Amino acid sequence: MRKGERTRDLILNEAIVLASRFGLEGLSIGSLAAQLDLSKSGLFAHFGSKEDLQLQTLEQARHRFEETVVRPALAIPRGIPRLRVLIANWLDSLAQGDELTGGSLILAASAEYDDRPGAVRDLLIAGQRELRGVIAKAVRLAMEEEHLKPDTDPWQLTFELFGIVLAAHHDLRLLGDPHALDRARSALERLLAQRATV
Repeated sequence: MRKGERTRDLILNEAIVLASRFGLEGLSIGSLAAQLDLSKSGLFAHFGSKEDLQLQTLEQARHRFEETVVRPALAIPRGIPRLRVLIANWLDSLAQGDELTGGSLILAASAEYDDRPGAVRDLLIAGQRELRGVIAKAVRLAMEEEHLKPDTDPWQLTFELFGIVLAAHHDLRLLGDPHALDRARSALERLLAQRATV
């Protein structure tokens, strides 16, 4: 990785932390420059506008999500084990409260931009659709492995699994419920047990 790429990654990782705390709308080149003790002109060399900074920050968050949540799950054998690890990894990522004080940037930004047309919303929609596709594929593979009942609706189960994560994020971040992740893991196991063939 070249020096310019390392610098960009450093900047974007800090941008994720700031956006987690203040929202994507609260993220600006000025606030990021102040946090990193850099000049605004130096940051303009990497990002031409606030929207460009927001888009690249989201892309970086998405890349981190893929590396920490999705890829490790793909190394697990197909079926319920992979599906379980995929959702468990996602729940574990919500517990990164020390660094991301606002929780998942992508989930928070999805609520922040759900009714704001534009490039940021479009990127969020594309990412959420891709993620749902990954989960639905894991469900279909579990069905092919005969771990899940043949009448399982992959998109319905994806919706319910997504709902568990959203509820955990809400209760953990907004309500400060220390039991939110345990409740989510219990809900995950109950849902998988209901659909399992054994």
